[in-house]
Amino acid sequence: MFLRYSQPVKSIDVEPSGSIDIQKKSEASNREFTEYSVTGKQWGRSRVTITYEDGLTQSIHYFVMKPQSEAVADMGRFLTHEQWFDDPKDPFHRNPSVLTYDKEANHVVTQDSRVWIAGLSDEGGAGSWLATAMKEYVQPDPEEVAKFEQFVDGVLWGGIQFKEGPKKYGVRKSLFYYQPNELPPNYYRSDLDWKSWTSWNKQASEAVDRSFNYPHVAAAYWVLYRLARNHSGLVKNHPWDWYLDQAYETSMAMVRFGEGLAQFGQMEGDIFVAILNDLKAEGRAAEASQLEAAMKARADHWKTEAYPFGSEMPWDSTGQEEVYAWSNYFGYTDKAEVTINAIVGYMPTVPHWGYNGSARRYWDFLYAAKYSRIERQLHHYGSGINAIPMLAEYRAHPDDIHLLRAGYGGVMGVLTNIDQQGFDSPAFHSFPDMLRFDPLSGDNGTNFFGHAWSAATYVVSHPDFGWICFGGNLSVSGDEVTVEPKDASRTRVYLAPVGLWLTLDSGQFERLIWNGKTGSLRIALAPMNQFTTQARLRIDQPAHLAGVGEFHPSAISVKARGAYSVALLASETWVDLMQ
Repeated sequence: MFLRYSQPVKSIDVEPSGSIDIQKKSEASNREFTEYSVTGKQWGRSRVTITYEDGLTQSIHYFVMKPQSEAVADMGRFLTHEQWFDDPKDPFHRNPSVLTYDKEANHVVTQDSRVWIAGLSDEGGAGSWLATAMKEYVQPDPEEVAKFEQFVDGVLWGGIQFKEGPKKYGVRKSLFYYQPNELPPNYYRSDLDWKSWTSWNKQASEAVDRSFNYPHVAAAYWVLYRLARNHSGLVKNHPWDWYLDQAYETSMAMVRFGEGLAQFGQMEGDIFVAILNDLKAEGRAAEASQLEAAMKARADHWKTEAYPFGSEMPWDSTGQEEVYAWSNYFGYTDKAEVTINAIVGYMPTVPHWGYNGSARRYWDFLYAAKYSRIERQLHHYGSGINAIPMLAEYRAHPDDIHLLRAGYGGVMGVLTNIDQQGFDSPAFHSFPDMLRFDPLSGDNGTNFFGHAWSAATYVVSHPDFGWICFGGNLSVSGDEVTVEPKDASRTRVYLAPVGLWLTLDSGQFERLIWNGKTGSLRIALAPMNQFTTQARLRIDQPAHLAGVGEFHPSAISVKARGAYSVALLASETWVDLMQ
């Protein structure tokens, strides 16, 4: 915590008492600031009130949570145990699956008059199984991966997604529907209102024109492709190329069946860029060409618009993520710039855990929450998905610390929705009559997609604060800076002074030692395990930042699919990079 005011601090009070420990540091990085260490002691919300000598008071609001890796592991267990639904007699064929959950009632939601919530599709119903997929991408667990494979083969392919006839690869709007003449008398709950537009009948539930459902499915296949391709024996039901084919066909199906809404940027739209890049890396030229052409047609449309990030709802904050991604990909830099400027406008940096990096969202409690109302939502999925372009823009402009602060606030805000048992809420109710997380899992998956896509450790030399680290622990000794990544994935590190973006397709970073004087970077990789015997390291620097000297491994020269393969040892494996 860095404070700057003309008067000295008189007192610091914490509520609840003892929930946070604050200690003044004896050596500040800059005389204009007073520097404090802040350590969480009690899970949940905390308010720090600072009183200065002249009587001025200042409040800073924190959320104390578990370490990132623990919170994500808790979420994975909750999703694949408490939310695991396996009823062979289910008339809607939703078994086995990760079903929507009501934390107040402590059971899965098998019926809701907003049928998609119980129907495993749309954001409000697909949220939990999408969160499961992205959890395995960040932190794969063999038992959880096996369950997710069961869901893909038993429900996703052939259920949520049609696999026969002219609708092949189309994604239906909901497995659950309201059709009382097809089910036994009194099957549907009498305490729910089944008379509104939200209670789709069978025919409406089988429509495949809602484009926003397709990225969830594409992401599920892509995650299993990546796990199967980069690990041994972790994914068992199909080979890696089957999953990549499914991801490709789903991507193409979106523009074929969902053309009306595909004119807008999609939530999780970065998945399509990743699928295209992987098709190219795998030598699938024909498929890559078709997918690229389909996406370019959408981007060309956005290029004609002054503000190319419209949505089905006015002044939304959901389409910007994909618009930014494709605008950059196709070189439409002016459209990428206007898009990132819009995100900066609605994604603030504020000394409050709930608003810092929390993109503007008001209406989705209506469609995916237990308490259905219009309200400022704190860390709804705008936080997670808008963090993706914010951090991508920061990596291209590492002198703009505001992008990092707001973007990383969005990344971390996602994790505040995970409670101590691992239940993941879609957002926090900010109005004073409630001030708590919604107890329905709802559309949490899109938010966690953003976290999984952006989880990383950022190392910065700041003009005011000195060496600081987002997502890890940092220490300085002479010319050497040592970083221990502590983010949930430990597969991405950005070294801002030299614009270096290091990522791992497999393996994890243990620590990095950077010597700015010699230009050397030593990397310690985590030991091998049953499923990961090789790390796959990618080294990226934007062209305009490479002038400081490009980095290369000192003893590794062979690359496959764009990544260096590093054989892992039973103990730490060291890799040296030199400029």
